[in-house]
Amino acid sequence: MSASRISLSETAPLLGQEQSFQSLPTRFPSSAVGMDSGTDAVIPRQSVFLGVDVGTGSARAGIFDESGKLLGSSSSPIQIWKDGNFIEQSSTDIWHAVCAAVKSACSKANISGEEVKGLGFAATCSLVAVDADGSPVTVSWSGDSRRNVIVWMDHRAVEQAERINSFNSTVLQYCGGSLSPEMQPPKLLWVKENLPDTWSMVFRWMDLSDWLSYRATGDDTRSLCTTVCKWTYLGHAHMSQYNEKDSRDMEACGWDDDFWEEIGLADLVDGHHAKIGRSVAFPGHPLGSGLTPIAAKELGLVAGIPVGTSLIDAHAGGVGVMESVQDSDSKEIDKEMILNRMALVCGTSTCHMAVSRDKLFIPGVWGPFWSAMVPEYWLTEGGQSATGALLDHIIQNHVASPHLANRAASQNISVFDILNKLLEDLMVDLKSPFLAALTEDTHVLPDFHGNRSPISDPKSKGVIYGLTLDTSEQELAILYLATVQAIAYGTRHIVEHCNSHGHKINTLLACGGLAKNSLFIQEHADIIGCPIILPRENESVLLGAAILGAVASRKYSTLQEAMKSLNAAGQVIYPCTEPKVKVYHDAKYRIFGELYKKQLSHRSIMAEALS
Repeated sequence: MSASRISLSETAPLLGQEQSFQSLPTRFPSSAVGMDSGTDAVIPRQSVFLGVDVGTGSARAGIFDESGKLLGSSSSPIQIWKDGNFIEQSSTDIWHAVCAAVKSACSKANISGEEVKGLGFAATCSLVAVDADGSPVTVSWSGDSRRNVIVWMDHRAVEQAERINSFNSTVLQYCGGSLSPEMQPPKLLWVKENLPDTWSMVFRWMDLSDWLSYRATGDDTRSLCTTVCKWTYLGHAHMSQYNEKDSRDMEACGWDDDFWEEIGLADLVDGHHAKIGRSVAFPGHPLGSGLTPIAAKELGLVAGIPVGTSLIDAHAGGVGVMESVQDSDSKEIDKEMILNRMALVCGTSTCHMAVSRDKLFIPGVWGPFWSAMVPEYWLTEGGQSATGALLDHIIQNHVASPHLANRAASQNISVFDILNKLLEDLMVDLKSPFLAALTEDTHVLPDFHGNRSPISDPKSKGVIYGLTLDTSEQELAILYLATVQAIAYGTRHIVEHCNSHGHKINTLLACGGLAKNSLFIQEHADIIGCPIILPRENESVLLGAAILGAVASRKYSTLQEAMKSLNAAGQVIYPCTEPKVKVYHDAKYRIFGELYKKQLSHRSIMAEALS
């Protein structure tokens, strides 16, 4: 490459200044739209934006109009291999699922590919390995080349994480003081130590959302979101560049080379960090020349559509809800309102996203991450590693589960709907003073996949206190309620911990699959004592991804401008005002904390016995 010409993939592009489908509008046949016979006026097409979200079990796509309303969405399942702490996927399978979901979403929204004006990707923070040709390289003991993705929740690298944390590098202060085995450096170290052939073959290590945008555009620029939150990139190195008008020829300047050398991964520094990210951009920056012809054909879209730099799925959910207000005419209300909010992105896991003007160092909570979600704000990121996954585990492993599943299928409703109704009936039958009181003898510590925040203990285990020989549906309903409450106590712990370290959170915004469960949301409101705003469009992660496309298309000059225009609030859930309910939850929350303390004591007793 000549010195006078720099490709987009070698620069650090920076931004410029500064549940059911909705009813569809009457549409013109695509064959007639935009046709000009010489006498007829041209009928302009509408502008729509496409968001793609790859979760743990499926790829989803959503089409949104210029007001942020969902026109149509679709999902396609993706394969997953699980073997204990080893959880793997295939990037090839994921891309096929993305293509299927996009085509189906366009069909359901009754739009043509030409109408899509911008595209954005969000995904789990899984780790993708590809060679110089972009082909998959195995990360599996099996040697299966299809299995080239280490899923976010994979915990194979617990020992590597502990070793990295023992170095006490200065970068760790921006990760809550320690790295989780769910982050990328421990996983990379595990691969180097256990799969040397894979290590030598991999040309690019990428977060899944970055790989998706790379697969779509051919531009391997990484997102400030993924690199800062999962790779120890120091985003505040870009502070002086944010307001520059144009992209500039600049190496990614936030990598701490001493850190990579210290932990035994000095080879990732080679080639100006080519394997892990030579250029880094703010979310929503247009990549390359847009959608490549090959990717456009696979997706059923048009080549050249602007594609925005990606977000992690939870962070896309934050972008999709954080500026939601009830009155569509009050977009100019308190500009600092966002500082008193926390977004709960509730899916397989739950992420807790809050922003601040100043950097707040909070032990056990990830961050502060500069501009990792909303540009120019510091992000605090709490999390619970298993929430939706935990509820599924509790329900599916109970003896009453098959019968409940059959009932749900025959009535075309969810198992959660049946359990919620069972609880209402039980409250009446048992003359319980209020529904939450059904769990007075059942207490749960929800750390079945470790504790991410604020204790930051991947070795923490789940606890169920109060089991009996009862195997009825009613007993399962009570256990389910106790687990929902335990998840809410975990969120309360995170909120209180953040507020004690400088945040002033007084409002929650919830999105994701679990946010559709009314009992789940009401218990959170009662236990935390905050109102919870539900978005008008529940598919907030898809909306956040679509917002990236809208910004890349230059429809909006900044990400926050797009958020203010496209975010909208729906229902608001308020805490119960009955004093007895608060007293009850305060008591159970005290027991919740004691369950972990007891676990530490028991762990110490057993360690001494085995020493």
